[in-house]
Amino acid sequence: MGPHTSNYDFIIGRLAFLQYGVKGSFLIKKELFFPPLGWMLKAMGGIPVDRKGVNNFTDQAVNYFDENESMFMVFTPEGTRSYNPKWKKGFYYIAQKANVPIYLGYIDYKNKKGGFLELFQPTGNVDKDINYIKSRLSQFEGRFPEKGIRHPDNE
Repeated sequence: MGPHTSNYDFIIGRLAFLQYGVKGSFLIKKELFFPPLGWMLKAMGGIPVDRKGVNNFTDQAVNYFDENESMFMVFTPEGTRSYNPKWKKGFYYIAQKANVPIYLGYIDYKNKKGGFLELFQPTGNVDKDINYIKSRLSQFEGRFPEKGIRHPDNE
Protein backbone atom coordinates (compact mmCIF):
# COMPACT_ATOMS: atom_id res chain seq x y z
CA MET A 1 0.00 0.00 0.00
CA GLY A 2 1.26 3.43 -0.76
CA PRO A 3 1.89 6.19 -0.29
CA HIS A 4 2.04 5.88 3.48
CA THR A 5 2.36 9.38 4.93
CA SER A 6 0.00 9.38 7.92
CA ASN A 7 -1.32 7.18 10.72
CA TYR A 8 -4.76 7.83 9.22
CA ASP A 9 -3.75 5.54 6.33
CA PHE A 10 -4.10 2.57 8.67
CA ILE A 11 -7.56 3.60 9.87
CA ILE A 12 -8.84 4.28 6.36
CA GLY A 13 -7.30 1.04 5.08
CA ARG A 14 -8.85 -1.04 7.86
CA LEU A 15 -12.26 0.50 7.22
CA ALA A 16 -11.96 -0.20 3.49
CA PHE A 17 -10.96 -3.81 4.12
CA LEU A 18 -13.93 -4.22 6.46
CA GLN A 19 -16.25 -2.71 3.86
CA TYR A 20 -15.06 -5.20 1.23
CA GLY A 21 -14.86 -8.17 3.58
CA VAL A 22 -11.11 -8.59 3.15
CA LYS A 23 -9.20 -9.91 6.14
CA GLY A 24 -5.76 -8.40 5.79
CA SER A 25 -2.78 -9.12 7.98
CA PHE A 26 -0.15 -6.52 8.64
CA LEU A 27 3.26 -6.36 10.24
CA ILE A 28 3.71 -3.95 13.10
CA LYS A 29 6.53 -3.34 15.55
CA LYS A 30 6.31 -5.68 18.53
CA GLU A 31 6.66 -2.79 20.98
CA LEU A 32 2.99 -1.95 20.34
CA PHE A 33 1.77 -5.38 21.45
CA PHE A 34 1.05 -4.53 25.09
CA PRO A 35 -2.39 -4.96 26.69
CA PRO A 36 -4.98 -3.85 25.72
CA LEU A 37 -3.62 -2.41 22.42
CA GLY A 38 -1.83 -5.66 21.59
CA TRP A 39 -5.03 -7.67 21.91
CA MET A 40 -6.80 -5.31 19.53
CA LEU A 41 -3.94 -5.37 17.03
CA LYS A 42 -3.91 -9.19 16.98
CA ALA A 43 -7.69 -9.30 16.56
CA MET A 44 -7.35 -6.97 13.55
CA GLY A 45 -4.69 -9.17 11.91
CA GLY A 46 -1.55 -7.65 13.39
CA ILE A 47 1.65 -9.69 13.31
CA PRO A 48 4.34 -8.48 15.74
CA VAL A 49 7.78 -7.91 14.24
CA ASP A 50 11.05 -7.47 16.08
CA ARG A 51 12.76 -4.83 13.95
CA LYS A 52 16.00 -5.17 15.86
CA GLY A 53 18.39 -8.02 15.14
CA VAL A 54 18.19 -10.98 12.79
CA ASN A 55 14.92 -12.88 13.03
CA ASN A 56 14.43 -14.70 9.70
CA PHE A 57 11.06 -13.06 9.25
CA THR A 58 10.88 -13.74 5.52
CA ASP A 59 10.56 -17.47 6.19
CA GLN A 60 7.99 -16.84 8.94
CA ALA A 61 5.89 -14.73 6.58
CA VAL A 62 6.14 -17.35 3.82
CA ASN A 63 4.82 -19.89 6.36
CA TYR A 64 1.79 -17.64 6.96
CA PHE A 65 1.02 -17.90 3.26
CA ASP A 66 1.61 -21.67 3.22
CA GLU A 67 -0.74 -22.16 6.18
CA ASN A 68 -3.61 -20.10 4.74
CA GLU A 69 -5.57 -20.87 1.60
CA SER A 70 -6.38 -17.20 1.12
CA MET A 71 -4.42 -14.36 2.67
CA PHE A 72 -3.65 -10.69 2.20
CA MET A 73 -0.55 -9.37 3.95
CA VAL A 74 -0.37 -5.59 3.83
CA PHE A 75 2.96 -3.79 3.58
CA THR A 76 3.98 -0.16 3.34
CA PRO A 77 7.32 -0.59 1.57
CA GLU A 78 8.54 2.90 2.42
CA GLY A 79 8.96 1.56 5.97
CA THR A 80 8.10 4.97 7.42
CA ARG A 81 5.54 7.75 7.11
CA SER A 82 8.28 10.09 5.88
CA TYR A 83 9.74 10.24 2.39
CA ASN A 84 12.16 7.36 1.88
CA PRO A 85 13.80 6.64 -1.48
CA LYS A 86 15.30 3.40 -0.08
CA TRP A 87 12.35 1.05 0.29
CA LYS A 88 12.35 -1.99 2.54
CA LYS A 89 12.56 -5.01 0.22
CA GLY A 90 11.12 -7.63 2.56
CA PHE A 91 7.67 -7.43 0.96
CA TYR A 92 9.23 -8.29 -2.38
CA TYR A 93 11.30 -11.22 -1.10
CA ILE A 94 8.31 -12.61 0.79
CA ALA A 95 6.11 -12.48 -2.33
CA GLN A 96 8.83 -14.05 -4.43
CA LYS A 97 9.60 -16.85 -1.96
CA ALA A 98 5.91 -17.57 -1.26
CA ASN A 99 5.21 -17.46 -5.00
CA VAL A 100 2.36 -15.00 -4.56
CA PRO A 101 1.59 -11.87 -6.57
CA ILE A 102 1.77 -8.36 -5.22
CA TYR A 103 -1.42 -6.30 -5.37
CA LEU A 104 -0.48 -2.67 -5.77
CA GLY A 105 -2.80 -0.86 -3.40
CA TYR A 106 -3.03 2.88 -3.07
CA ILE A 107 -4.57 5.69 -1.14
CA ASP A 108 -5.08 9.06 -2.82
CA TYR A 109 -6.08 11.86 -0.46
CA LYS A 110 -6.15 14.50 -3.22
CA ASN A 111 -8.88 12.67 -5.14
CA LYS A 112 -10.44 11.05 -2.05
CA LYS A 113 -10.10 7.50 -3.31
CA GLY A 114 -8.12 4.34 -2.84
CA GLY A 115 -8.10 0.76 -3.96
CA PHE A 116 -6.12 -1.81 -5.85
CA LEU A 117 -4.34 -0.59 -8.94
CA GLU A 118 -3.05 -3.83 -10.42
CA LEU A 119 -1.73 -7.30 -9.77
CA PHE A 120 2.05 -7.54 -10.13
CA GLN A 121 4.09 -10.74 -10.36
CA PRO A 122 7.72 -10.29 -9.23
CA THR A 123 10.18 -11.00 -12.05
CA GLY A 124 13.25 -11.58 -9.89
CA ASN A 125 14.87 -8.28 -10.89
CA VAL A 126 14.34 -6.54 -7.55
CA ASP A 127 15.56 -3.05 -8.40
CA LYS A 128 13.72 -2.91 -11.73
CA ASP A 129 10.50 -4.23 -10.16
CA ILE A 130 10.62 -1.80 -7.22
CA ASN A 131 11.23 1.09 -9.62
CA TYR A 132 8.20 -0.06 -11.62
CA ILE A 133 6.06 -0.21 -8.46
CA LYS A 134 7.26 3.26 -7.43
CA SER A 135 6.46 4.60 -10.89
CA ARG A 136 2.90 3.26 -10.65
CA LEU A 137 2.23 4.46 -7.07
CA SER A 138 3.90 7.87 -7.49
CA GLN A 139 0.76 9.18 -9.22
CA PHE A 140 -1.13 9.18 -5.91
CA GLU A 141 -0.89 11.76 -3.13
CA GLY A 142 -0.72 10.85 0.53
CA ARG A 143 -2.14 13.02 3.27
CA PHE A 144 1.21 14.80 3.31
CA PRO A 145 2.26 14.90 -0.38
CA GLU A 146 5.83 16.00 0.35
CA LYS A 147 6.38 12.69 2.19
CA GLY A 148 4.94 10.55 -0.61
CA ILE A 149 6.38 8.27 -3.27
CA ARG A 150 8.37 9.94 -6.00
CA HIS A 151 8.74 8.59 -9.50
CA PRO A 152 12.14 6.83 -9.74
CA ASP A 153 13.23 9.31 -12.43
CA ASN A 154 12.69 12.18 -9.95
CA GLU A 155 14.42 10.78 -6.86
